[in-house]
Amino acid sequence: MKYRVKVEEQWFEVEINDLTTRPVIAYVEGEPFEIWPESSGTANQPARQPSVSAPTPTPKPRTQAATITDQNSLKLVRAPIPGVIVSIAVQPPAEVAVGQELCVLEAMKMRNSIRATRNGEIIKVNISPGQHVRHNDVLMEFAA
Repeated sequence: MKYRVKVEEQWFEVEINDLTTRPVIAYVEGEPFEIWPESSGTANQPARQPSVSAPTPTPKPRTQAATITDQNSLKLVRAPIPGVIVSIAVQPPAEVAVGQELCVLEAMKMRNSIRATRNGEIIKVNISPGQHVRHNDVLMEFAA
């Protein structure tokens, strides 16, 4: 499904293929983001569907260069949004599993758990509690 989302006066094109998988993969302006929705305790209720403001264009096909970049970026944990680091749950060398909390980032008075996108070893932590981070800043690094 394709959506047009407004965040702080800026519009983004967002595509989500399957809301039932974990993590949910959302493509924002063509860049993939993994989202780990927290359970609200209402498992029998269907997820609320966001409203769609307008149809969006079909995304461009991925090129070989984009695939190589994506493979290299698998070893990086990036900030999905700007905010302040509240806590760090792992220190190198730490073996982590998919979905394990790595740190907590606070943005707009909401705490967001940043979770591991794959199994592996965290070899570098580039942040500290209280640090302000921008969107896409590298928070941590996995071993290759």
